[in-house]
Amino acid sequence: MGRLGLTLVLGAVVLAALVLVSTIYGTTSIPVSETLTAILRGTGIGEGDMSPVHRIVFDLRLPRALFAAVIGAGLGIVGVVLQTTTRNDLADPFLFGLSSGAAAGAVFVITVTGDILGFWTLPLAAFCGGLVASGVVLALVHGLRTSAPEKLILAGLAVSFLFSAITNYLIFAGDNRAAHSVIFWMLGGLGLARWETFPLVCAGLILILTYSLYRSRWLDALLTGDLTATTLGVPVQGLRFSMFFTAALATSVFVSVAGVIGFVGLMVPHIARGIAGPLHRHLLPTAAIVGAALLTGSDILSRLLLAPQELPVGIVTTSIGSVFVFLLLFRTARNQR
Repeated sequence: MGRLGLTLVLGAVVLAALVLVSTIYGTTSIPVSETLTAILRGTGIGEGDMSPVHRIVFDLRLPRALFAAVIGAGLGIVGVVLQTTTRNDLADPFLFGLSSGAAAGAVFVITVTGDILGFWTLPLAAFCGGLVASGVVLALVHGLRTSAPEKLILAGLAVSFLFSAITNYLIFAGDNRAAHSVIFWMLGGLGLARWETFPLVCAGLILILTYSLYRSRWLDALLTGDLTATTLGVPVQGLRFSMFFTAALATSVFVSVAGVIGFVGLMVPHIARGIAGPLHRHLLPTAAIVGAALLTGSDILSRLLLAPQELPVGIVTTSIGSVFVFLLLFRTARNQR
């Protein structure tokens, strides 16, 4: 087993430990033995009836921890894909309006329509909002008849500002009693984590991971520039559109159940490249583990910093991300001297 393999195994161990910690700690701490018993009984491996404490572990805390891991992994991979296809080290889902579109969809049902479809109303509305935003971006780029990275970024910024304005209007004109839930959702949270929607986020992760690994050689070729990639037989414009659309689908799924969680897609690719290098066959699984560990750890902090009150996880990731960007700027400036 090489250095990268050992790093991935170590990362998986750290992630498993974070998931366990996330199920143990909350408003009240639950002993490790009780936590493990609840998991075994909930999965049908252990014998005996589920107590109320066991229900808290298996029905609330465990799905939340797994949601954090899966969504963090997915956002990390999305960040890698977007940074490669746009050749922009600061690219993430926020830059292209994907998150703002999903936020507008969710805020619309919170402030206007209400839960007309029950539990699935909010996820479906956010998913549709993300798809609409991505469709507008692709339509703009197609209308310009170019796939240049800078045009894609400008189109994404324009759409992001547009949907942010729509969201702010809905908040201003809507019911003030819904303001708290709107703000909490826009700042990110894992309160919607339920076993019923777990297959949905897993599908988002499988989609972006499978397709990006399938196109890993083409993504490697993009690192050399559009002209060189074209001479190597890579359909650059088609690859950009397909990767962006896949990233948009996955991001819409993640945002639809967890809200807007910032900076994960920006930070993770840089950390993963320092571990695995730039080639995507190694970079993508590394980014998945790093992203999963980052969001799971951030969710633990969000519940413990102001306990028993829960802090939106987006505040934690944004705080970490701002420090990360400062360090990135300082390192870039030092390397240019």
